[in-house]
Amino acid sequence: MKRAAIVAPVRTPVGTFGGSLRPVPVEALAASAIRATLAKSGIDPARIEDVVFAQSYANSETPCVGRWAALEAGLPVHVPGMQLDRRCGGGLQAIVTAAMMVQSGAADAVIAGGVESMSNIEYYSTDMRWGSRAGSVKLHDRLDRGRERSQPEARFGYISGMIETAENLAKQYGITREAADAYALRSHQRAKAAWESGKFADEVVSVQVPQRKGDSLSFSRDEGVRGDATLESLAKLRPLLKDGTVTAGNASQQNDAAAACLIVAEDKLEELGLTPIGYLVGWAATGCEPATMGIGPVPAVQKLFQKTGLTFDQLDLVELNEAFACQVLAVLKGWGWHDESRLNVNGSGISLGHPIGATGVRIMTTLLHELQRRKGRYGLETMCIGGGQGIAAVFERA
Repeated sequence: MKRAAIVAPVRTPVGTFGGSLRPVPVEALAASAIRATLAKSGIDPARIEDVVFAQSYANSETPCVGRWAALEAGLPVHVPGMQLDRRCGGGLQAIVTAAMMVQSGAADAVIAGGVESMSNIEYYSTDMRWGSRAGSVKLHDRLDRGRERSQPEARFGYISGMIETAENLAKQYGITREAADAYALRSHQRAKAAWESGKFADEVVSVQVPQRKGDSLSFSRDEGVRGDATLESLAKLRPLLKDGTVTAGNASQQNDAAAACLIVAEDKLEELGLTPIGYLVGWAATGCEPATMGIGPVPAVQKLFQKTGLTFDQLDLVELNEAFACQVLAVLKGWGWHDESRLNVNGSGISLGHPIGATGVRIMTTLLHELQRRKGRYGLETMCIGGGQGIAAVFERA
């Protein structure tokens, strides 16, 4: 089976909810990342055989975002595109789906990516298709509704959303508010240090943001990093649930961003004039109880290690998406592993943000660039998934 090479991974800066990227529609965000990958790799766009993009909060304004974004980015009309959704794991799923296409010989070069514009997720109604006979019509917030409806209530009972699942883990694994805040602070400090040292320069591509008047502005830096956070400032934030552990300061953000890369058959690299940054070694996905969805990386990594024969001792870096600080700490206890020198060394969802469909590709992009700097060999990427899943993958530096 052919090895799947990763070429020219890039990401946009991550915008805050309602922040600098709010005027940018999701198709324009995705197209920005695609164009940057094409430019960085130098590949002939006509050689792209498919575009696989993840988006978790899709709607009919931009149906089949992979195809939409491919056309928006100027790819030839003959290049097809698709959209997939594995919620928080969607971006990583886009990478492995494209890799499977390459490994099987179905394609030689595929663009994989993910995008989310959470600032532009709409309200919707299920009452209006056939009209409302009388009275008021209810509008649902697709953001909140997607979290509430992540599992069948008839089977698992009512779960108010992802915050509740994180609090379940905090109780089960004995995670304190103080420990969660300390972890969150470390995430912000690491992301700030990464920006100040120029670590993100090779992976981040700017986005042109249209203005009501005048020229577009260039957005070029993650805007959710709280470099001035302290334990004292985090301690002042109220928990989101009564007597809970989760606050706005120790949970992932709602964000806007896109990321993309090329997935190429190893035996076509020379012909296409491409230089890889890494290879997909293996991946695994698994389910877990929806009420403790945050623990998903524990069985997912266990399954991945069984498939690959790898262990934590062989990993140079570990990227565990930070949905919630207490969830991260619970996973670390579940693994029986915690090495701060290898874990989320440049921050993650709490500091850099969690633009759902884009996160998996964002994480891989940051991981592979850091592996290059450290001359490491293996990096693990893993995350929990709303509704009760986990996904994990190992990448090897080229």
